[in-house]
Amino acid sequence: MTLTISEQILVHTSFSCLFLVTFIYWSKFICVDNEALNVSGRIGMIIAFICITGFLLTRWTSSKQFPLSNLYESAMFLSWSLTLIHLIVENRSRSIFMSIITAPSAMLAHGFATLGLPLEMQESIPLVPALQSHWSIMHVTMMILSYATLLCGSLLAITLLIVTATKRKNFELFKIYTNSFFDSLTFWNRAKTIENNINSDELQKNMNFFVNFRKWQLIEESDNWSYRIISSGFPLLTIGILSGAVWANEAWGSYWNWDPKETWALITWLIFAIYLHTRMTRSWRGKRSAFIASLGFYIIWICYLGVNLLGKGLHSYGWIV
Repeated sequence: MTLTISEQILVHTSFSCLFLVTFIYWSKFICVDNEALNVSGRIGMIIAFICITGFLLTRWTSSKQFPLSNLYESAMFLSWSLTLIHLIVENRSRSIFMSIITAPSAMLAHGFATLGLPLEMQESIPLVPALQSHWSIMHVTMMILSYATLLCGSLLAITLLIVTATKRKNFELFKIYTNSFFDSLTFWNRAKTIENNINSDELQKNMNFFVNFRKWQLIEESDNWSYRIISSGFPLLTIGILSGAVWANEAWGSYWNWDPKETWALITWLIFAIYLHTRMTRSWRGKRSAFIASLGFYIIWICYLGVNLLGKGLHSYGWIV
């Protein structure tokens, strides 16, 4: 079954919106501070969310099965999950910093599905009778939602490590005025005011203080939201693994088969369990726990794509070999 015209329209519209929203949020973060851009970004993300939802529903109706039967549909559902997380987090945090992570994540997942996969993999194929179960809906839905949530939390942890690595005591004034990513734009007007009233040495000290204070705020915000998001994704992963075990027993007669996918799902669960445990220890907060969460980012991709695409195991998509 090829993509219908309505599916193509919804897919192209949602990808265009995600691309535009990503451009808007990064433009606002780097060089433009305009409330109209905030409104445009929210509207664009809502339209993208509605379009992807419409695509999944259309796919469900036309194929007569839940749209998570192959890699293409799961990647589109991952994009849908990331847009949902974006809308929830943006509504609660009111921070542009969160949006510059969730928006491109949703766009890249969507782009991988529509531009990175062969057309034959985008076709809906009926599931074998053994896999036609209500447990499949719960298992795959929970797993993809957990992947999306944990990926967002892990990206925030990686951001924390990057900002921490660039947080230093001494800055050259020229670099301060020309570096627009973290330093100059946030405090440009304040720096110009100080420059008119104090000498260069005092200006240097004040700019060091302002820049490092802003980075400290980003570190705290990243650490807080990374923990909160991963804390939400970990129960979803747990439910996904447990429901998958029940489904496996129903389909194959065994709760656990040490399939490569199952093994890496267990590794993913252990990594984030370690993160949550260490995060409760005060001395491990910040860089140490963020390093564990950033490791989880790569483990998730191995579990979601690496194992499947190698063509081995019961969960294989068989794209590479």
